[in-house]
Amino acid sequence: MFLQVANTPMMLNNQFQLTHKFNFMSITHAIGRRKTSIARVYLKKGKGNVSVNKRDLTNYFATTMLQYKVNQPFTLTETLSAYNVKVNVYGGGINGQAESIRLAISRALCTIDEEYRPLLKKEGLMTRDPRTVSYTHLRAHETRGNL
Repeated sequence: MFLQVANTPMMLNNQFQLTHKFNFMSITHAIGRRKTSIARVYLKKGKGNVSVNKRDLTNYFATTMLQYKVNQPFTLTETLSAYNVKVNVYGGGINGQAESIRLAISRALCTIDEEYRPLLKKEGLMTRDPRTVSYTHLRAHETRGNL
C-alpha cells in the first residue's frame, strides 16, 4: 500500500486522543473518463511498473496498441521508467479503459510538472473525449430511428 499512518497523541479536554496523520509520500492521484469507463491513477516515483486492477499491464491489455495508448504520456514526456503506476479502472470496454487511463496519467503528470502540459495538449492527451453512447428513443427500434 502507498499510505503510511503516523499516530500522534493530541490533548483534548485534558484527555489524550489519538489522531492520524497520513504521509502520502508524494503520491499523485488523478481521474480519467472515456465513454462509460472511469480510471483512478496513482503515480509514485519508482522504476516504471504499471499495474491495472492488481494485474500487470501486459497481462491486462493484451494488444500492443492498447499498451501504447497507456504508455503514450510517458513516452512523450520521456518519463517511461520514472514512475510506478497503480490503476483502478472499471466500466466500458478495453479501448475506453485504455483511453481513460491515458487521460488520467496525463493529468497526473501535469500536476507533477506543469511544463508537460503544452507537450501533452499538443498531442490531444489533455482533452476528454465527450462522445458517449447515444441512447435509444422511446418507441424507436434504432438509436436514431424515426420517431
